[in-house]
Amino acid sequence: MKTALLISTYNWPEALELVLKSVAAQSQLPDELLIADDGSTQPTTDLINAFKEKSSIPVIHVWHEDDGFRRSAILNKAVARSSADYIVQTDGDCIIHPDFIKDHARLAQKKTYLYGSRVSIKEEAIDRLFESKNINFSFFSEGIKKRSRTLRFPLLSALYRPKNELSRKLRGCNVSFWRDDFIKVNGYNEAMTGWGREDSELIIRMMNTGVSGKRIRYSGIVYHIWHPTTSKSNLNTNDAIQQRAIDEQLTRCEDGVDKYL
Repeated sequence: MKTALLISTYNWPEALELVLKSVAAQSQLPDELLIADDGSTQPTTDLINAFKEKSSIPVIHVWHEDDGFRRSAILNKAVARSSADYIVQTDGDCIIHPDFIKDHARLAQKKTYLYGSRVSIKEEAIDRLFESKNINFSFFSEGIKKRSRTLRFPLLSALYRPKNELSRKLRGCNVSFWRDDFIKVNGYNEAMTGWGREDSELIIRMMNTGVSGKRIRYSGIVYHIWHPTTSKSNLNTNDAIQQRAIDEQLTRCEDGVDKYL
């Protein structure tokens, strides 16, 4: 099974630097790294190019012009460029645990997507984080909350079973799925612009094709760096699109990844 780590990012190279540092420290590296860049400026490109030069795995930087929040489109473009069988997804503001890729790959199973939790790094710890460039955390680390989520017990995570219902704990910064399942539902719905529901709407369509969801608590850990809340001005529109996918049992969106394949 060939794996790809998919990271979405937008104009926060200070955070992305720590995320990429945590990628390099993985106990099991992905086979390729996909960076879905929603229109960042030159400092982000410079950072990615510097990482590419040192990386032992292929790094594919996919960029488009900044035209508002178009995360769905840039994620589709990145997955279209991938040659991997299995996609592990996070965000450019989430430092990943050293065993993040290993855990997702270990627990992968057919007709199943995985979703994990995130530990929150508090606002008051941000300056110190960027100064120290720390990527290692534990239950006892300062400046975090939801600290029970730092605990990694692979045997306990194996006890969770796939379910045919959407969990409120689903987060796009800690999810993995088979690329074929993604392509089958035509990927992210690009009718959804602005923040909110793009990840869950994708998963709903996957579930409508018979894909189940499995929580991977005690494995697949990420540490989310605090930032101001993104505008939710499009949330009502995106809610309506998601509700239609539920009501009509949709398995495919019209405006999706197929145009990039």
